Amino acid sequence: MDTDLYDEFGNYIGPELDSDDEGEEDDDEDLDDREEQGQEYAGNEEDDDMDADEGDSPADMQVVLHEDKKYYPTAEEVYGPEVETIVQEEDAQPLTEPIIKPVKKKKFTMAEQDLPETVYDMEFLADLMDAPELIRNVTLCGHLHHGKTSFVDCLLEQTHPEMQSRDGKDTRYTDTLFTEQERGVSIKATPVTLVLPDTKNKSYLLNIFDTPGHVNFSDEVTAAFRLSDGVVVFVDASEGVMLNTERLLKHAIQERLPITICINKIDRLILELKLPPADAYFKLRHILDEINGIISLYTEEDTDQYISPLLGNVCFASSFYRFCFTLGSFARIYADTYGGINEKEFVRRLWGDIYFNSTTRKFTKKPPHSSSQRSFVEFILEPLYKIFAHVVGDVDECLPRLCDELGISLTKEEKKLNIRPLLKLICRRFFGDFTGFVDMCVEHIKSPLAYTKTKIEHIYTGPQDSELAEMMSQCDPDGPLMIHTTKLYPTEDATCFHVFGRVMSGTLYANQEVRILGENYTLQDEEDSRFGQVGRLWVSEARYKVEVNRVSAGNWILMEGIDQSIVKTSTITDASNNEEVFIFRPLKFNTSSVIKIAVEPVNPSELPKMLDGLRKVNKSYPLITTKVEESGEHVVLGTGELYLDCVMHDLRKMYSEIDIKVADPVVSFCETVVETSSLKCFAETPNKRNKLTMIAEPLEKGLAEDIENEVVQITWPRKRLGEFFQTKYDWDLLAARSIWAFGPDVTGPNILVDDTLPSEVDKSLLGAVKDSIVQGFQWATREGPLCDEPIRNVKFKILDAVIAQEPIHRGGGQIIPTARRVAYSAFLMATPRMMEPYYFVEVMAPADCVSAVYTVLARRRGHVTQDAPVAGSPLYTIKAFVPTIDSFGFETDLRTHTQGQAFCLSVFHHWQIVPGDPLDKSIIIRPLEPQPATHLAREFMIKTRRRKGLSEDVSINKFFDDPMLLELAKQDVMLNYPM
Repeated sequence: MDTDLYDEFGNYIGPELDSDDEGEEDDDEDLDDREEQGQEYAGNEEDDDMDADEGDSPADMQVVLHEDKKYYPTAEEVYGPEVETIVQEEDAQPLTEPIIKPVKKKKFTMAEQDLPETVYDMEFLADLMDAPELIRNVTLCGHLHHGKTSFVDCLLEQTHPEMQSRDGKDTRYTDTLFTEQERGVSIKATPVTLVLPDTKNKSYLLNIFDTPGHVNFSDEVTAAFRLSDGVVVFVDASEGVMLNTERLLKHAIQERLPITICINKIDRLILELKLPPADAYFKLRHILDEINGIISLYTEEDTDQYISPLLGNVCFASSFYRFCFTLGSFARIYADTYGGINEKEFVRRLWGDIYFNSTTRKFTKKPPHSSSQRSFVEFILEPLYKIFAHVVGDVDECLPRLCDELGISLTKEEKKLNIRPLLKLICRRFFGDFTGFVDMCVEHIKSPLAYTKTKIEHIYTGPQDSELAEMMSQCDPDGPLMIHTTKLYPTEDATCFHVFGRVMSGTLYANQEVRILGENYTLQDEEDSRFGQVGRLWVSEARYKVEVNRVSAGNWILMEGIDQSIVKTSTITDASNNEEVFIFRPLKFNTSSVIKIAVEPVNPSELPKMLDGLRKVNKSYPLITTKVEESGEHVVLGTGELYLDCVMHDLRKMYSEIDIKVADPVVSFCETVVETSSLKCFAETPNKRNKLTMIAEPLEKGLAEDIENEVVQITWPRKRLGEFFQTKYDWDLLAARSIWAFGPDVTGPNILVDDTLPSEVDKSLLGAVKDSIVQGFQWATREGPLCDEPIRNVKFKILDAVIAQEPIHRGGGQIIPTARRVAYSAFLMATPRMMEPYYFVEVMAPADCVSAVYTVLARRRGHVTQDAPVAGSPLYTIKAFVPTIDSFGFETDLRTHTQGQAFCLSVFHHWQIVPGDPLDKSIIIRPLEPQPATHLAREFMIKTRRRKGLSEDVSINKFFDDPMLLELAKQDVMLNYPM
C-alpha cells in the first residue's frame, strides 16, 4: 500500500481516483492482471464506487491500487464461503471500546469451594435428610452485632477442621457477599446445614439460618422465619435487650414459633465491664426478666411461653472465645470430672436463689452465711472468671497449674500464643463441642414431623380439612409434592437466581417437571402459574453446596432453573397434580418500606438494562418495591438508608452494570380524614342510570392496625366479624355485619360499609353491583385524591344507591369509576389531612453525650420518649420518635455531634397526621425556605404533586358532577376548594 496516499488513521488523502465507466469494462482484465501479480482481492464489485475516505481503516479493508483504479476483493475470497458480510456506512463503535471485548468474569460473592473435609460423611448427612424426626429447622436472630454470624463460625469450626487454623480472625463464613465482608454486617439471610451431636453424642441434622441483625434488613428474618420451626434469639450480655431484640421476639410470637435464648458475649461482663460474679448474675437475670416481660406482653393468654435456664431454653455463650453451655452441659462437665452426680437434680439447683452449704453438703434456699454465693455464681461463674483471670493474668506461673487441674495439654508453640488466641484455645478445649446448644434446639424446637401441622395452619391458604393439608401436616414424603419458597440467591455472576425453599410434603427429584404458583394465584384466576423443570438440587452450606438427586419433606433445598417466573415467594407442586392446590400465604413483614428514591440511567439508551436490573433486585430483597409513577419516573421503596444503599450497590454493580442517577430520598405519605363528611356526596354514572351516595369518616383508634396485623380478617364468617366489631369497637350490630371490604387489598386500613336500608334500596340490585363498587373503593383507597398516595384510617359508608334494572346499564365500566369518584368526593368533604411515617429511634451513648443527642433530635422535629441507663454498663439508651422525612443524615449528624460515641438504629413505627391543612390556599410556599409547622401539610402535598407530574392543586371539578356542584353551592360549603 502506498503510504503517501493515506493519513495516520488510514484515510485516503491523495488525488481523487478516477471511477469512470471505462473501469467497469476493464474489470475482468484487471482481475487477471492482479492474479498474475499475486495480489489479494478483498472486496465487493457492488462497492466499486465507494470512496476510500469514508473512515475505514487499512486493518478493516485492504484497498489495492492498480492503474489509478481502486478494487475491493470479496470477503468470500479472503475469509471463505461461509462468512456473513455486513457493510456499515460509518463506524458506530467508539474508539474507547475494543472490537472484540475480553471475557469478563463477574464475581460478587466469595469463591465457591469444593467439598471440604468434614467430621461427618456427606452420605451420612444425606441419610439424615430422610429422617424428619432428627431434623431441626432453626433461625438465629437478634440485634445488630450480638454475635450470630460468629456463632455459626464456631459451629463450622467444630464440623470443618480446616477452619480452626485462622489465627484468631473471624471468618464470617455465612457472609458470602464481598459487601458483607467489607462492612462487617450481614445483609442477606444465609442457610447452613450441619450434622451436630448433643451431649449424649446422638447426631442431629440442624438447618440453621444466619440472619442480619440490622433492623433495616428484618425482611430477611421474616423470610427465614417462614421456613423455620423455631428461633434462637441472641442477646448481648453487655448491651441487653435492644430495639431489634424486642421486635424479633414479637415477630416470632406472631409467626407462632417456639423461642429459645442465647445470651452471647458473656466474656464482656468479665473483660470489659469488669463486673464481680454476683453482679454478672444479676445482669443476666435482668436480661431474662426483660425477655419474659416482652413475651408475656405479646403472647395470647392461653399459650404459655416462659424462658428460664432451668427449663433448658437458655444457653450462655461467647462466640469470640469459642464456648457455649447450658446448665445441663455444665453439669455434665462436673459429672465427667467428679462422677456420681445426678445431673438432672444438680441442674435444678443451678439457677435462682439457691445456695450450697459446704459444711452440710446440701443446697438451701437461705444463704448459710452472709458471704454465701448463689449456686450459679459458685459453680459456673466463678470457675469461668478464674479461667479468664489465670490466662489474662500471670500466664507463666498460673497457666500450667490451671491446665493440669482442667486436664488440658498445651504444646510449647501454643503456650507462646497471645492472650486472646490462647484464651480461645483453652475455652474451646475446656467446654468442648457446642452440645448444650444442640440439646436446647432438640428439646425446645420441634422436628418437622411434630411441628408442620402448626406451620400449615398458619401459612396455608387452603382448607385445613383437605387431604392435601392433611398430608402436609404429616410431613409425608410419599404425599403430593408441595414446596414453599421464600428466598432467591443470585449465582456467582449474578445473571440468574437459585430458588431456596422448604419441602412441605412429597419428594422432589432433580430434573423434575413442576408447576410454579406465584403470589397472585387463585383457583379463580390461574394466570400467575407456570410449568417449569427443576434443574440440579443442592443442600446450601454458605460457601459451598452439596448436590443431591432428591430431597424429601421437612428439608430445606436450593433449586436451579425455575427462577424466571418467581418474584418474591412461591408455591411449587407437581406438574401432574390435578388436585385443587392453594398457595402458601405471602410473607407478612414487621416493618414497612416508607423511604423512596427515584432512579434513572445516566445514559437514556441504557434504560432497558436498568429495568432488567430493577427486576432482578426486586427478586433479591424480600421487602423492596419497585414501581413506575404516572410521571414516568422509576421509584424504589425501601426500609431505610442502609437498605437502599445496598439496593443501589446491587443495582449498579451486580444486576445492570450501568451508571444510575438517584434523586434525593423522599418518603411515602398517606391521606386521611379527621371529621365526618359535611354532606352526603353522590355521583351518577356516565349513562345517568345509576347513582351512588356515600360519606366518609375516621376509623376508631387502633382499628387500622388490627386490620393490618390480621387481628381481624375480611374472610371471617359474617357472624364472627360482626361480634369482633361489636365487642371491641362498640359498632352497631347491623353495621358490623354489613362490612363489604377492607382496602386497598385484603389487609388495607380502610373499611367499606353498606349502610343502606332495605326499605329504601333494592338490595338484590345493589348486591349485583357489589363487586364493582368494591373495586372502585379499592382503586380510590390505593391512590387518594390529594397526591395519589394511599388512603388510611377512613370508613366509607354507602348511604343510598339507585341501580339500573337492566344488567347492560350497570356494568363495571359504569359503576367502578363512579364508585371511585364518589369515594373521593366524600373524602374531600370530610376535612382531609396528610399523614407521614415516623421512625422509632434508639440511641446508645455515654452519659456525657446525652445532651448532644437531645440537640440533634430537636433540630429534626424529634421528641424523646425515654432515656435510661443500661443496667450494669456506663451507657445510656435514649428512645425517641423522629419524622422519617427529617431522618435523612440523622446518623451522620449524631456521630458528628458526639465525636462518634453515639450509635443509633431507627425503624418505621407509626403514621402521624402532618400539622396544617393541605387544601389551605392562603398558604404560599416559597422555594428554598423552611416552612412553619402549620404549613407542612400544604408543602408536602404540593411538592409531591409536582414530583408526580400532577397539577399544582386538587381540583374538585374532577370528582364532582354538575348536580353535586349545585348542591355544594346551595349548602355553601365550598371552603377553599379550587374549581
